Amino acid sequence: MDKQADQPEMAAANGEDEPATGVFHTISSTDLVTQIARQITEAIVSGSLRPGARLTELQLSREFGTSRAPVREAARLLESQGLVVSSPRRGFFVRTLEPQDLHDIYELRIGLEVHAALLAVDRITEPELDRLQRQIQKMYALADEGSLEQQIMEDFTFHRLLCAASGNRRLLKVYDELATEMRCGIALIGRLFDSAHRLAETHEPVLDALRERNAEKLTAAVRYHIVEAQHQVVELFTEIRRRTNP
Repeated sequence: MDKQADQPEMAAANGEDEPATGVFHTISSTDLVTQIARQITEAIVSGSLRPGARLTELQLSREFGTSRAPVREAARLLESQGLVVSSPRRGFFVRTLEPQDLHDIYELRIGLEVHAALLAVDRITEPELDRLQRQIQKMYALADEGSLEQQIMEDFTFHRLLCAASGNRRLLKVYDELATEMRCGIALIGRLFDSAHRLAETHEPVLDALRERNAEKLTAAVRYHIVEAQHQVVELFTEIRRRTNP
């Protein structure tokens, strides 16, 4: 018998049941850990699970319709990805990002996406350029509709397409990992710029430089775009943290 399973790291205090969150749904038996981790990740980045929230193994296993073991393994996987932290004898909790965390993420993005863009100068195809243009148009349309959450998702899609155009799959994998952490921070902020159209506008110089195959202009455009977003996000996030932790 697995004694560890009888003493879950995330069991509710005193064995009392906790109410269902309504966030998760029963999953199939194939690749349970990955599926559970994916659902918890989406709950975190969407803000359904807030920073500091405890991941209660017993409660989650009931919602997923599984035993406690795959829930525990999924939590450990998310811990390795930086979305969850563990506390001895207390279990796992949603990681609380600090302003410096977001500053560092965006700083890494600058180097990553400038390199991706420079690779893309020689590799990007006309269909890929057209796809980037369509992404910008989607962001403008969503700004008109007031659909901020979907607009932010299209922003991430634009940058993922840019990284994919580099032809470097490892680079794309790193971007995906960073994007998950960025989405967590932005979910707490609720916006990127005061003007919804500004988010779309900031991508135009990047696409223009790509179409011109102008490496110097592209480097400046990508750097400016990400630095501007960095300032906006970190400033807004710092203000929110100040209000919630006076």
